[in-house]
Amino acid sequence: MTTIINTSNAPAPIGPYNQAVLAGNLLFVSGQIALDAQTGELVMPDLATETHKVMANIKAILSEAGLDFSTIVKTSIFLKDMGDFAQVNEIYGSYFSGNFPARETIQVAGLPKNVNVEISVTAYKA
Repeated sequence: MTTIINTSNAPAPIGPYNQAVLAGNLLFVSGQIALDAQTGELVMPDLATETHKVMANIKAILSEAGLDFSTIVKTSIFLKDMGDFAQVNEIYGSYFSGNFPARETIQVAGLPKNVNVEISVTAYKA
């Protein structure tokens, strides 16, 4: 049994996918980029602002499912440039307290809409 999770507080998908899917007790959140939910425009005047917007989009989807960052068990971070790792890592880390989820960070050749960072998460709903 799966449940589709969508919220107007996060950007609409730009392809044939949903913002998130709840399968049993696991919530799979699709990769988020720095799109503004209201305008559909990219928010990336600098890497810090872009990363915070990605995390805000994740937060909105988690919230729609009744979850928060403390329920994330796995994260995937995709970077266009691994040279951005330290700054993205610091901002990402500021959204968690206590136990951190499992994670990988991968440098990729390109990301949707030529963004610098995309993050997807898996959360656990008790």
